[in-house]
Amino acid sequence: MKVYLIGVGMGAPETMTVWALEAVKECSTLVGAPRLLEPFQESHTCVPLIAGSDIAEYIEKQQEGPIGVLLSGDTGFYSGAKKLWTLLGNHEVITIPGISSLSYFCAKLHTSWQDVKIVSAHGRSHNVVGEIQRNSRTFALTGGATKAEDICKELTRRGLGGVTASVGERLSYPDERVVTGTAAELAEQSFADLSVLLAENPDPVVRPFNSPGLPDGAFLRGDVPMTKEEVRTLAISKLRLEEHHVVWDVGAGTGSVSVECALACPAGQVYAVEKKEEAVALLAENKARFHTGNLVVVPGTAPAALEDLPAPDRVFLGGTSGELEEILNLIFRKNPAARVVCTAVTLETVAEAARLFAPLEGADMVQVAATRTRQAGRYHLMDAQNPVWIFSGEGRP
Repeated sequence: MKVYLIGVGMGAPETMTVWALEAVKECSTLVGAPRLLEPFQESHTCVPLIAGSDIAEYIEKQQEGPIGVLLSGDTGFYSGAKKLWTLLGNHEVITIPGISSLSYFCAKLHTSWQDVKIVSAHGRSHNVVGEIQRNSRTFALTGGATKAEDICKELTRRGLGGVTASVGERLSYPDERVVTGTAAELAEQSFADLSVLLAENPDPVVRPFNSPGLPDGAFLRGDVPMTKEEVRTLAISKLRLEEHHVVWDVGAGTGSVSVECALACPAGQVYAVEKKEEAVALLAENKARFHTGNLVVVPGTAPAALEDLPAPDRVFLGGTSGELEEILNLIFRKNPAARVVCTAVTLETVAEAARLFAPLEGADMVQVAATRTRQAGRYHLMDAQNPVWIFSGEGRP
């Protein structure tokens, strides 16, 4: 039997292509979401179904065709057509593309969309704010548990309230509304469930190159301790970071590890915990220096300063002030499966870390002794750095 999968655009018949309208005329029965069926109630037999399995089951029971399945937007853009192509494999399926919400909305805004990062939070879990954080232009389909105002509120909470956001609701209908403002401004409004959002971030988190190991001289330092480049590179490698991770850097110092983690996790969040005022000030300066809007400076002493932070996926311990065991206990209470990397330079800390990391999954200890060259007149001498132990391991969920 012939089945048409028809992209109907935004919903109003005016946004349908001539090909789509001709297919609708050919079909006596139309299936789809109630909103899409409304214009054809008087002229067709309309069957309100949304789930692909329900649509396929209905079609299998029919004897005569063709049947038209109405799908919002374009059939290749977050569409139910993807599932139906498989479910309707025994039928003659003709797919008719439509105008997508992305194309329609960008046309309304007089802007192009070939450089836009596209995400959907409609009926699914997605880190939309993380994508906005890492991209200069992001388009999001919203709805369900994630509405446009929720995205704007989270952007504001993360310090991105100045991002320009445009929201379109009820596109193509007489009560269509398009609003543009800062995320902070739009966070105070309410939008329809089926809305779209285009965010423009003038300062996205961008890594200067693909591997860790920013040179020490790239950071402002003063008299604050800093994890040196060679050790930092290995420690971040041991963290096994993913782009969406929540990371704690405890005893962050100048923030060299925090910045590297923030650059490695552009869709995630990094919390740099530091108790010394001078270091906290340097942290803020280095955050601005590398445009890491996903880095949050947390003044305070661990473990108390960690209590109110989101559960971490990864933790770097650069300084624990004698509270290593208590900090580890809190980490694994927050996330039993967290991965932790700890550096130590004193034998006392090495002994304690060896005892505490031994029970962890994949426990590992590496001692690093880097030697750099320094110039002395026309000669170059070897300048040994202090040996550092790097401990790593994961909790047992």
